[in-house]
Amino acid sequence: MKSFGKLLKKERCKLNKTLFEVSRNLGIDSAIISKIERGLRTATRKQVLSFIQEYQLSEKEAFSYWLADKILYEIGDEFYIKEAFAVAESKINYISKSVEYPDRIQELIHKVDELYQIWSKKKPLDKTQLQKMNEFFNIENTFQSNLIEGNTLTLQETHLVVNKGLTISGKSMNEHLEAINHNEALDYIVEIVQNKIPISERITKEIHYLILKGIDRKNAGIYRSVPVYISGSKHKPPQPFLLSKKMEELFEFYEKNRNKLHPVILSANMHEKLLTIHPFIDGNGRTSRLLMNLLLLKSGYPIISLKGDLKSKLNYYKTLEQTQTSGNDEPFLILILKAAIESLEQHIELCG
Repeated sequence: MKSFGKLLKKERCKLNKTLFEVSRNLGIDSAIISKIERGLRTATRKQVLSFIQEYQLSEKEAFSYWLADKILYEIGDEFYIKEAFAVAESKINYISKSVEYPDRIQELIHKVDELYQIWSKKKPLDKTQLQKMNEFFNIENTFQSNLIEGNTLTLQETHLVVNKGLTISGKSMNEHLEAINHNEALDYIVEIVQNKIPISERITKEIHYLILKGIDRKNAGIYRSVPVYISGSKHKPPQPFLLSKKMEELFEFYEKNRNKLHPVILSANMHEKLLTIHPFIDGNGRTSRLLMNLLLLKSGYPIISLKGDLKSKLNYYKTLEQTQTSGNDEPFLILILKAAIESLEQHIELCG
């Protein structure tokens, strides 16, 4: 019976590669590779992606054998195996049908997946290299996210305020605090991922608290108690008495779909849905974009930055409003997928 391990060994031998060569190329101990080939150990998802890249395997074939091995390893000699598979098959068929997307979105998802494989192979990064990259992209993200909201600090000024502790003449105290707070919130979501803390409504409130800390203490981390209207938008956020229910439904959606939807699609959905609820008096946009990036980081993706220049900002608002008023989320998903592709390409390029 063919297995993932046998597939790997066959392809390695076909390419005349030794265990040592593959080990050196992938950064996986040769003894581990040998055990995987002999069926004595199951590969991790990250390792499967590395083998696919190394041997130029069919992704569909490789994951099919790997998942089959994982299933057999988990269920062993359970008595009701056939009955369980019948139930699972019906659920899988339902899931497959429920996440179909238009061709353009499917194309972008495929591109994201290709780049994700390359990015995964670059990790783990050198500690110094990782620190420099994080600093660069965090400042970029802070600058762009605040620019969307009207902050006038330039990219260089944002760097000086956050990393050098300088005060920029002619800029308001709130603008300084917005830069400092956003960067601190980015550090916080990284800690959430590193400590494997579950994503929750509480985490969202804490992100918002960091955003408004020192700016609006009364409303930081607190749901609004008054109706709000979004200037220039046809969308009308729900009344205050509905917020608790709406937020509960948001995280029910997350739990239901976190193992079903593509990570970038799920992060985009959570971003849009939180903005549609608009649970806070201020800081909803920054909080929604940080929640999106928290979900991306949790799935192994780099953070993405939506551009804050006038043209990009208008397109961002337009696609959001289209989803909120008509239910057509295709333009917004395309926007986020393109941003994810750009981020992956930038991260891969900086890794060399």
